[in-house]
Amino acid sequence: QSGRKETVLDLAKFVDKGVQVKLTGGRQGTLKGYDQLLNLVLDEAVEFLRDPDDPLKTTDQNRSLGLIVFRGTAVMLVSPTDGTDEIANPFIQPDGA
Repeated sequence: QSGRKETVLDLAKFVDKGVQVKLTGGRQGTLKGYDQLLNLVLDEAVEFLRDPDDPLKTTDQNRSLGLIVFRGTAVMLVSPTDGTDEIANPFIQPDGA
């Protein structure tokens, strides 16, 4: 056995590629580095702003954050941005149904 600690996720294939990171708010950027505790470094990061009336929804507004570091304890999801598209929620009921 090697003495090297392994991460839960193998993020090496996503370095220098776009990823979306789910925290309290949606953020995405280019993964520049990580460690075994899942602390992440993102460059060209963008934050998607929440709707003030419904904090569970994001708006079309965003703000540029630049280079940022996330603590691993706050990371809920890491997903590649390449090859993904946003679709309408099929579970939303039309009004009056």
